[in-house]
Parts: sequence; structure tokens; C-alpha cells
Amino acid sequence: MFLALGVIAALGYLLGSVNFAVLVAKRHGVDILKEGSGNPGATNVKRVLGKGPGNLVFALDALKGLVGTGLPHLILLLKVDLGLPKDDAQALFFVSVAGFIGTLLGHCFSCFLKFKGGKGVASTIGGLLVLLPVPIVIGAAIWGLVFAFARYVSLASIALGVSLPLSCWLLPLVTSQKFGPAEFWFAAAIAAFNVWTHRSNVGRLLAGTENRFSKKA
Repeated sequence: MFLALGVIAALGYLLGSVNFAVLVAKRHGVDILKEGSGNPGATNVKRVLGKGPGNLVFALDALKGLVGTGLPHLILLLKVDLGLPKDDAQALFFVSVAGFIGTLLGHCFSCFLKFKGGKGVASTIGGLLVLLPVPIVIGAAIWGLVFAFARYVSLASIALGVSLPLSCWLLPLVTSQKFGPAEFWFAAAIAAFNVWTHRSNVGRLLAGTENRFSKKA
């Protein structure tokens, strides 16, 4: 089990460290680290290069999160012996969380970019489609609503993160959906990490200097 946790986390980190914002921008002759906000993420690519490249980076980052989190399931399908639990859903959840955390850390602190990286929103969404599919779908809807009205990507992303533990807490009260303590506290940790990675954006939002997408854009 410990071998599986370590191997999955390490593989997730290496996968997460591949920064698609840098790669896509480079194909357009742009060093995204020196343009716009300087952040190597989908939002900055969209701001600098437009919708097409920005959406492509978002999709690739989400896929990266999904694959990194789903590594235990892929390894089980390939029948590679890493001591992964086959019939213990809770243990498999924890191993998948290790892949998710490794991927997210790689994205935010890439070993290929001197431990710099993006905010991790798209990769978080991709990973949570494996771990918490219903809460992340609700969170994505909240993201869309907040962005449509406020036009701030950062504010919408923070709202998405905060919605995750709230969904894990409220859904069992009104539906048959069940979440254990592990899922709730995991969602709470993701929300806290999401706010932390957006701490500079929070400062700009409070100061009224945060970049805002216009309706035309």
C-alpha cells in the first residue's frame, strides 16, 4: 500500500509538471511566462492568445488531472503489481488522492519550470471528476454562473473550490448521495488549497485591480 502511494504520487507529480500553457504558447511563438500576468495557466493563455489556445490548455490541463488521479485504476487494468487494493473502495480512494495531489503539486510547482506553475483549477476539475464527480459538476455550474455575472475567472474559481465541501455536506441531507468523512475533509482541503493559490487574486479583487474579461471577449 505504501509503495503504491509513493509510486502513484511520484508519477502524478511528473505528469503534472508538464505545463501545457508553456508548450501551447511556444507553438504560437510566445513565452507565456513573460506575457500578460506571467502565470503559465489557461486563463493567461486565453488573455494573451485568445479563446482557442486558452480553451485547449484548459482541456489538456483537465485531462492531465483526470489521468493523474485515475492512475491507480489504469494500473489495475494493466495488472501491474504495485500492491494496489482491488476490492477496498476506501483504500483505492486514498491511492487516487495521492495521484491527484501529486499531479496538482506538479502543476503548481513544476520541476521543469523552477517550481513555478499555474493555479491548478483545470487539473483540479479533471481529478475531481474521478474522486467527487457530483460535487465537481455542481461546482462547475457555480463557476459558470459566477463568471457570467462577475466576469472574474479568479472569483469563479474560488467559488468552485468553496462549493466542494458544501456539496459534500449538503447533498446527503437532500439526496441519496453519501459522502464519508474522508471525502468531506478532502474537499475542504482542496477548497483551502484553491483559496491559497489564488491569494494574490484575492488581494487584487479587494483592491479592485483584478483583470476582468469583458463581455465582448
